Amino acid sequence: MKGIVYSVNIGEKKGEVKKKVEFIELIENYGVKGDCHAEYGATRQVSLLSWERMNQEFFCLKKKGDLKPGIFAENITTEKIDLRKLKIGDKLKINDTLIEISQIGKNCHQYCEIYKKVGKCIMPKEGIFGKVIKGGIIKEKDIIEVIPKIDVCILTISDGCFEGKRKDESGKYLKEECEKINWKVLKYEIIPDEKEIIKERLNKFSNIYDLILTTGGTGITKRDVTPEATKEVIEKEIPGISEILRIKTYEKSKFSVISRGICGIKGETLIINFPGSLNGVKDYFEIVKDIIVHLIEMIRDFPHD
Repeated sequence: MKGIVYSVNIGEKKGEVKKKVEFIELIENYGVKGDCHAEYGATRQVSLLSWERMNQEFFCLKKKGDLKPGIFAENITTEKIDLRKLKIGDKLKINDTLIEISQIGKNCHQYCEIYKKVGKCIMPKEGIFGKVIKGGIIKEKDIIEVIPKIDVCILTISDGCFEGKRKDESGKYLKEECEKINWKVLKYEIIPDEKEIIKERLNKFSNIYDLILTTGGTGITKRDVTPEATKEVIEKEIPGISEILRIKTYEKSKFSVISRGICGIKGETLIINFPGSLNGVKDYFEIVKDIIVHLIEMIRDFPHD
């Protein structure tokens, strides 16, 4: 998802309208240089608000000329991007700058001029606040690119690993590779090849994480039940993913066609079954890692050209 910087604004005093400026300079872990809300280590170092939403909610003020960028004390007024689709942990890339979303909405302790005129304010519900991860210069018409957060759960499904008879190389490899590309692995667990346990974990974790990667249990033995458990959990299957993974890895190993892993969606969580072998996991991840970001964006209904 992409958008445009409609305006950049700076305020000298809290509780007052911010003034439109030619550019702003973001400083890492501080905020906007010269702005009254900038503070090292603060949660709300920079604020954003949608120009379109401001016009929709306060069209009456636009006719009077009272609606201007910075009127709600936002540092960055955006255009052509639906900020309502953002989640805490998403990142916004603007030129060299990187902002991590840290808060959505706020409690207003001091009524602004807009509230006094019309009896409501948009910032408490739709204001976006972030921390500056990487500093730089931002100006009008710069492109805003959303980098969605990807919180990962890795489930190794193996009787041998669960019982301690075998080391879990595949799950640990997935954990390391996800962390290399800045995906947060918040859950890593080894469970046995039990269908009901697999279902319980998938149902539970699909309400928490953006991506669940399973490894193991995709073969044809009696204990291989990962695909069956996954099918009973997902709401939509994405057969093309599992199909291309088998086709591409067949070029390296003819036994890849034996893997019965599937891919699908539960709520807003993407679930992908990987095989249990380390080589198979390596090949699968290399093929699918770039597609995963796009899939997460589509699941969250990000607009695409």
